[in-house]
Amino acid sequence: MTLDLADCSDGELAALAQAGRQTAYRELMNRHREAVYRVARSHTGDAEAALDITQQSFVAAFAALARYDGARPFKFWISRIAINKCRDWARRRAVRRLLSFSLPIDEAHDLADEAPSPETILSDREELRRTMAAIAALPASLKDTLILRTVEGMSQAETAGVLGISEKAVETRLYRARSKLEEKLRD
Repeated sequence: MTLDLADCSDGELAALAQAGRQTAYRELMNRHREAVYRVARSHTGDAEAALDITQQSFVAAFAALARYDGARPFKFWISRIAINKCRDWARRRAVRRLLSFSLPIDEAHDLADEAPSPETILSDREELRRTMAAIAALPASLKDTLILRTVEGMSQAETAGVLGISEKAVETRLYRARSKLEEKLRD
């Protein structure tokens, strides 16, 4: 009798993956990669960076699978890893930006942003870009809460569990995040 991995819980899949079953890794990734991508995309505002972060998150998660508590939702665990990878990305980006200013001006052309000009972007894409940039510019604690509650649709209790804070703190951070986001988008 063959085990249908689609019927397995995330905890069972993690145990099978730890036992060396490659198809269990694939099933876990298939179940959760879109959510991880959405978290990364919301954090960075950059589709390519989000793909890289998604991949890095699964590599890190699978390397640390022995530390995963199968009784808890895998989605929360992988979301926490993805948020940490997003923070790493933001730190590296800040360092690169700082270093790019220290290069001689004749070398700066290699660092220019190759994004399309605003004139070529449709109005709905421009609005999405503005919104994603505004979310990415939020402080990490507010951004994490906003993404998990709004983009990922986690409950207040689930968000509190992922972030290791109280439900009241989730409520407060969500309110502040929405207020700051509204203020940024109004300008």
